[in-house]
Amino acid sequence: MILASASPTSLTLSVLAASAYAWPALRARILSAQTARAWVAVAWLLHGAALAWSLFGESPHFGFAPALSVTAWLVAAVYGVESQVFPQLETRWALAAVGSAAVLLACIFPGASLVATASVWLPVHLAFGVACYGLFGTAVVHAWFMTRAEARIRQAADPHSGLPLLTLERLTYRLVGAGFILLTVTLAVGYWFGDVVYGPTHAWRWDHKTVFSLLSWITFAVLLVGRAQFGWRGKRAVGVLYAGSVLLFLAYVGSRFVMEIILGRVA
Repeated sequence: MILASASPTSLTLSVLAASAYAWPALRARILSAQTARAWVAVAWLLHGAALAWSLFGESPHFGFAPALSVTAWLVAAVYGVESQVFPQLETRWALAAVGSAAVLLACIFPGASLVATASVWLPVHLAFGVACYGLFGTAVVHAWFMTRAEARIRQAADPHSGLPLLTLERLTYRLVGAGFILLTVTLAVGYWFGDVVYGPTHAWRWDHKTVFSLLSWITFAVLLVGRAQFGWRGKRAVGVLYAGSVLLFLAYVGSRFVMEIILGRVA
């Protein structure tokens, strides 16, 4: 559970990735946009290599910190693709700082070894399930951008700085829709094939993770129906998005944090 359990390869990749993320975060006001993007791209590749080693290496581990690390990696990936399509998006020092912190946290708290009785597809299933964390995490970042854009409009600031509000809104809820699909598939696989993926003693259980996951699914479903049928926008829609994201965060990351750190259990 602590740094001492990290392999030399994992430790090296994590330190390199964290350093590459930290440099543009610390030098945001000095580096050019092109140089900052290059540093983040290198950090993202190193970050991905560290994640791949933790999931598929000699001793696969997973827990609350690796889940956060995967989320940060996916947010950076989506944001990087969007910055190519929408050059108005700047390289955000805050996202680089979060990436650096997430990599180091996963190195310090690598989580529990994946159970020997589980299917060889368990690492893939975990990565697939946490992918919805990345999509919803990116949606939350976009929602924050939307809130700032609305504030600029109310303050009569430059309306041409950054992405237009309607474009941000469209991107945000496309991400929510994609994340909802992934969450639905992940819950369905856990329900129908849990004993195959996790092993005969780790099938579907009505624990905190399951309850919070279902509550988040219901919240996101209400959000999507509300937008489609009742035209929800602005603070109401963003508030529901934040609520669903908090529930999803508590479902795995929150429950695993309590077990691994507070209770000291890794099973």
